[in-house]
Amino acid sequence: MTALQPAQPRVGRIAPSILSADFARLGEEVRAVEAAGADLIHFDVMDNHYVPNLTIGPLVCEAIRPHVKIPIDVHLMVKPVDRIIPDFAKAGANIITFHPEASEHVDRSLAMIREAGCKAGLVFNPATPLSHLDHVMDKLDIILLMSVNPGFGGQKFIASTLPKLREVRRRIDAWRSQGGQEIWLEVDGGVKVDNIADVAAAGADTFVAGSAVFGARDPDGGYRSVFGRFREALARA
Repeated sequence: MTALQPAQPRVGRIAPSILSADFARLGEEVRAVEAAGADLIHFDVMDNHYVPNLTIGPLVCEAIRPHVKIPIDVHLMVKPVDRIIPDFAKAGANIITFHPEASEHVDRSLAMIREAGCKAGLVFNPATPLSHLDHVMDKLDIILLMSVNPGFGGQKFIASTLPKLREVRRRIDAWRSQGGQEIWLEVDGGVKVDNIADVAAAGADTFVAGSAVFGARDPDGGYRSVFGRFREALARA
């Protein structure tokens, strides 16, 4: 399994979401974004039950694993979650996150992920309260805030995510000051070149971008120019 720690970017980690990639040539797409400077590959799993869409499963994760050296960040939008966690760990996932309301026992699901050798995290929809964090900070490696309602790519960023993001950053910093482990703070949904600086200023250190990356292909088929614009915007944050 690939180690979690990628080469550190200048400012922040950028995780292209393959939900917006060309699935007819997915191996080529993930190789191209890694070459352009991606830090993670974000892998959206939807079950047409927890969210109203159906996407991809462990077999696709296993298929793209040999194409990239960077970590694969699996976001489970499924209910229940426990049954499928081991499958994604075996398929090559490095990070697995899920929604607390999709698990009967959040602590057990987080433990399953870590026991399978992956980093574990919780995902919060725009309307999901942060109270789950009161009980599991010691079991988290990453917290993901949705800045759109999950289910479909290409949605507009929900501005009310920013104060929620600041609150999670406050909680993480307080936890760290007490000797707690490192916890990444990721944002997913509507992240673009023109708003990533605001998202970073609010506290995020990891940024999922789907259509903003895969919809900005360079003439040669790569993505270096859009990653350059993201890095420039982050440097100004």
